[in-house]
Amino acid sequence: MSPRIDPWNAAPGLLKPLLELEAKLRASGLEHSLQELVKIRASQINGCAYCLHMHTQDARQHGESEARLHLLAAWRESPLYSERERAALAWTEALTRVADTWAPDADYDGLGAHFSDEEKVQLTVLIMAINAWNRLAVGLRSVHPAAWTPDA
Repeated sequence: MSPRIDPWNAAPGLLKPLLELEAKLRASGLEHSLQELVKIRASQINGCAYCLHMHTQDARQHGESEARLHLLAAWRESPLYSERERAALAWTEALTRVADTWAPDADYDGLGAHFSDEEKVQLTVLIMAINAWNRLAVGLRSVHPAAWTPDA
């Protein structure tokens, strides 16, 4: 696969607000591990190799286990995820597939026991942001680095 265009060179000014949003999300108070799980799960659904490469490596560098990364696609069948993570992952899937799911009440209601209203907004914006990045990377065929190392 070869890239269609390099968005960083073609329109860096348009990407700057997305980078600023990422900085705000990192400082939001949502756990880094939760943020990475959400980003990885959405990227799995969207088939974004570039984002999967980036976020699995970032998660590893912050101590995420290989088992949890490998089982993330089957999180519903694995006991390795907390109830808070499960609620976030269900909401991630619902919003990433919003054209099919219409963000069901059951998935939204599942957030109530684990997230404050502010955190619900933070989580929803996080999901919105990774879906935007996925669409940019998939649409323009961004290619992840060929070398795969634990520290790359």
